[in-house]
Amino acid sequence: MAETTHYIAVDLGAESGRVMLGSITDGRVSLAETRRFGNGPVEEGGSLRWDFERLLSEIKAGIGQAVEAAGGKVQGIGVDSWGVDFGLIGADGQLLEKPYHYRDSRTNGMMEKAFEIMPKRQVYEHTGIQFMQLNSLYQLLAMRLAKSDVLAQTKRLIFMADLFAYFLCGKAFGEYTLASTSQMMDMKTGRWSEAIFENLSLPLEIMPEVVMPGTVVGELTEEVAAEIGCAKIPVIAVGSHDTASAVLGVPAGSGNWAYLSSGTWSLMGVELPRAVVNDKTFGYEFTNEGGVENTIRLLKNIMGLWLVQECKRQWQRDGQDLSYDDLTRMASEAEPFFAHVDCDCSDFLAPGNMPARINKHLSDTGQRPTDDKGQMVRLVLESLALKYRSVLGAMEDAADRAIDVLHVVGGGIKNELLCQFTADAIGKKVITGPIEATASGNILMQAKATGQIASMAEARQIVRNSFELKEYEPQNTDLWKERYDKCIGAE
Repeated sequence: MAETTHYIAVDLGAESGRVMLGSITDGRVSLAETRRFGNGPVEEGGSLRWDFERLLSEIKAGIGQAVEAAGGKVQGIGVDSWGVDFGLIGADGQLLEKPYHYRDSRTNGMMEKAFEIMPKRQVYEHTGIQFMQLNSLYQLLAMRLAKSDVLAQTKRLIFMADLFAYFLCGKAFGEYTLASTSQMMDMKTGRWSEAIFENLSLPLEIMPEVVMPGTVVGELTEEVAAEIGCAKIPVIAVGSHDTASAVLGVPAGSGNWAYLSSGTWSLMGVELPRAVVNDKTFGYEFTNEGGVENTIRLLKNIMGLWLVQECKRQWQRDGQDLSYDDLTRMASEAEPFFAHVDCDCSDFLAPGNMPARINKHLSDTGQRPTDDKGQMVRLVLESLALKYRSVLGAMEDAADRAIDVLHVVGGGIKNELLCQFTADAIGKKVITGPIEATASGNILMQAKATGQIASMAEARQIVRNSFELKEYEPQNTDLWKERYDKCIGAE
C-alpha cells in the first residue's frame, strides 16, 4: 500500500479563507477543507483594514483541525494570500496596527504623485509591474507623504501571507512571488529596486529578506504549537501569492497555453522564463510577477467577479438574498448583448452600491440602465468575456506566441455560463479545473520542498491525475466577434 503524506495549505482570499489538508498518495493529491471563514475589510477610523487577529485565530483553529484529521502526521504548513497588502512590525516584534485593505482610499491620487517624482515609464522599466493604485508602492508612498508615525516606528514590512507565517513560526521573510506584486522589486533581478526606493524616498531598510518558493523558513514556535496542540511542524514558503500557487496548480502539459485564475479578481497570463519589460508590455499595462521555479507570470489583473459579488451583497442589503446559482440562471435567461461595461473602470474598485454604479456607467456611456438583476449579471459576464478576448490577443502579441488553449482555474469555474461565454468570446477551447488550484499548488510546492516530488512538470501531472476537468468549445464566434469589434475592437 502506497504511503500517504500530509501537508496543510492556508489559502486566504478576498472573500474567504480556508485551511485545507492535502494528502499525496501514489501520484495523486486529495484535498479536504478543515475550516472555512469569512473575510473582508473592516472599517476602523474611517479606513478599511484587515481583521488580522481574527484571521490568525481562525487559521490556528483550522491547523489544529487539519492536524487532528491527519492523525498528527503533517510534513509542512504553507500560507498563500492575495498580493500587495502588508503589515508593519515594530521593535517589539508585534504589529503596529491592523493592516490596510487594498481598497482603502488612501492611495487615491498616489500614482500621479509618484509620477511627478519618477516618470511612469521609468517606474515600469525598474519594476515591470502593471500600474494599479492599490499596489504596495502607492500604499507605502501614501504613508510617507502623510508623515506616518507608524511608518517611522516600523522595523520590518511583511506581506500578508508571510505575515501570518511570521506569527506562526517567528521568522520574518518576503517570499519572492508575493513580494513581486509590490511594484518595488526589479523583476529582471528578483531584488528590491534601489532606484524605486531612492527616487521616492521610501525606507528600503524595512523590507524583508527575499526567499524563493520551496524554502523551509522555520517551524511552529513552541508557544503556537502548544496553543494549537501539535508538534512543531515545518513552515514552508510556497508560492505565497495565491496566483503563483494557482498557476502551479494548472493541469497544463506541453503546447502554448494561457491561464486564467478566476475569482474576485481575474488574472490572465502566460508562464515565461524571464521578465518582458519593453514598450509593448508597458503599452498593454502587463505585469511581470514572480512564479515558482524561477518563472515569470506575464499577466494582466482584471476586476473579475468582484462586480457580481458586490451586486449580490447590495441586493442582499436590499432584502433579496439570491444565491450565485440563482443569479447565473437569471443571467442565462436575460437578453444577450444588452449593454457593455468596462469592468476595470476605477468607479468599480471600492465597495458599495455596485448596481447603482453600473447603471451610472451605462448612462454615462449612452446605454440603457437596467433594474433587472439577471440582465445586469449577464452584461457583466459578457463584458468580462470580451475583456478576456482583448487581453488574450494582446498577450499573444507581447509574448510572440499563438495561444491554443486557455486553462481556467479557481472558484470562478463554478460559473459555467461565464466559462462558455469565455470560450465563445476568445474563439478557443477553454479547459476548466481544478477549483482548488491554489490549494493544490500550495500543497505540491511543499511536497517539492521536502523532496517528495522533483519538478513543476511532475506537480502538474499529479494535478491532471487528481481532478476532473471540463472542456468548453467555442460557439457563436461570429456574433461574439461582431460584439467585440463594436465594444472594444474599435477603441
